[in-house]
Amino acid sequence: MRAKLSTALGLAILVAACDSSEPAAPPKSIAVRSEAQNSLHRLSEINLKIALRRAIYDSGQTCQTVTEAGYVQEYGNLSMWSASCKSGRSYAIFVGPDGSAQVRNCQEMEPLKLPACTIARKPKSQAS
Repeated sequence: MRAKLSTALGLAILVAACDSSEPAAPPKSIAVRSEAQNSLHRLSEINLKIALRRAIYDSGQTCQTVTEAGYVQEYGNLSMWSASCKSGRSYAIFVGPDGSAQVRNCQEMEPLKLPACTIARKPKSQAS
């Protein structure tokens, strides 16, 4: 009986010693963007305005002149951009990894619980 107790106690100590209760490191998030998404970041200001204006028109909306355009943030696997038009309307343009674009009126963003159309400042290393 004593041998069984001793063996059981030894086994319990061995299991406890093998149990590393250190918390696992949190998973690292990896941002993956396609060449289509990255290319928008390299455009000059005028060419970015043209590209976003074209996306707006392709979606069936109108925007005669883009007065302000810029990158907002990543949203899932989409790159979010914003364009303000001379008419006073502003649009969010979500660019997918396949180069597709989804356009939404910025007034729809809050009710849909989507990010605001606030253009992020470019880091000094990206400023042109």
